[in-house]
Amino acid sequence: MSVAYDLAGLMFAAIAWRSARDAGNPRRLGAGLFWALLALSFLAGDYLGDFGNGILVLALGVLGGFGLMGRGTEAEAPRAEREAQARRWGYWLFPVLFLPPVIALAGTIWGPALTWNGQPLVDPRQGTLIWLALGIVAVLAATALYTRQRLAAPLRDARRLAELVGWAIILPQVLAALGGIFALAKVGDAVAALVGQYLTLDHRFPLVCAYTGGMALLTILMGNAFAAFPVMTSGIALPLLVGRFGGDPAVISAIGMLSGFCGTLMTPMAANFNIVPAALLELPDRNAVIRAQVPTALLVLVANTLLIQILGFPK
Repeated sequence: MSVAYDLAGLMFAAIAWRSARDAGNPRRLGAGLFWALLALSFLAGDYLGDFGNGILVLALGVLGGFGLMGRGTEAEAPRAEREAQARRWGYWLFPVLFLPPVIALAGTIWGPALTWNGQPLVDPRQGTLIWLALGIVAVLAATALYTRQRLAAPLRDARRLAELVGWAIILPQVLAALGGIFALAKVGDAVAALVGQYLTLDHRFPLVCAYTGGMALLTILMGNAFAAFPVMTSGIALPLLVGRFGGDPAVISAIGMLSGFCGTLMTPMAANFNIVPAALLELPDRNAVIRAQVPTALLVLVANTLLIQILGFPK
């Protein structure tokens, strides 16, 4: 897995180098420093220690939060060139783009059978991520051979897309870490105490609403339903809905996770779902995706609440 991190670090290092040398960006030094620190986190995070990584994350927050990065002048290839390439390659590029998920799926299923001197060739605990990284390298090599583009082309587009996303590119990592912090801080116990203080424990439906609504709300705040799930499930679902009312843990947990995804649709903290598409499409309203999704999210959240109430408690 360390090789995958090294490859990501080298990519961000290349982005940092190109950003720092962009004379068209008056804040090029801040942009270069941001991407260089992000590269450092991938290349040397194991050696920095917890304190060093914490300082690095704070520095990234300062650079992004105070607008010290600016926007580079890396442009797409001219429209005429892109149209000529589209006519030349047509739809034949699309099969190549399926390589990462196909390799990841095949590696996850059959990878454990690959051994060397009796040891697994790929760590089974991280097999999916490793095979996905190999799939990305494979699609990069395949497209380079097929299109005959220079090495600078993917680096140019990687920098352009990274700068369109901006500081939000670090949100998935930061929010995943936040979920771990919440678990260590026993936030689930605090949630259970609050529910017991303000809601009656004799009626099931208010607790179901608290669980699904809490999953959505905590996901809105954290941007990650997977981080919200252990907090709300250990605080409400398991001790109350399952332990007190005899609910089906599989049904309640599965639909509870879907309730968290409703929160994902309504928050800018879920940058990879809501902010990144708006940035890549260069929409004038960065929250346009969220505004379009809110009605659907609320309807699905209500439906999930009713489904748990109806299906989650076998008679």
